Amino acid sequence: MSWDIVLFNSKQKIQSVAELDETLLEPTDFSGILESSFERINKKETHREIVGTNFTIDFFANNEHSSNFMLSLYGENAMFELIELAKKHNWQIYDSGIDGMVDLENPEKNGFVNHRKYVEQILKQK
Repeated sequence: MSWDIVLFNSKQKIQSVAELDETLLEPTDFSGILESSFERINKKETHREIVGTNFTIDFFANNEHSSNFMLSLYGENAMFELIELAKKHNWQIYDSGIDGMVDLENPEKNGFVNHRKYVEQILKQK
C-alpha cells in the first residue's frame, strides 16, 4: 500500500492547504523534472514508476505544466528522495499521512509512520 503526497510550486510559504493562495502557484513541468531526476523509471503509457533503493514512486505523466502534482510513495526513502528534489526546485510537499506540509529541514516528521500503522491495522483485520 502507498501513501500520497502532493508537490506544490508556490511563491507562498504554504502553512496549510486550506489557506493556499492559488494566485501564487507557479506552473511547473513536474513530470519532466521527475523523469530526468531518476535513473530507473518503468513506463507504461502515462504511468510512471520510479524505482530506487527500498522505495518506489508512482505517478501519471502528462505534458502540461501544473502548480501541483500528486505522487504515491512506497517506502520512507521515497520521501527523502523527494525532499532533496523539492529543496533543489523550491517545491513544497503536502503529506496525506500527516495531513500537513512537510518540514523540508526536519524530514523525519513525515507520514510514513502513520502509513505503516494503518497498513498493520489492515493486515490484522484479514
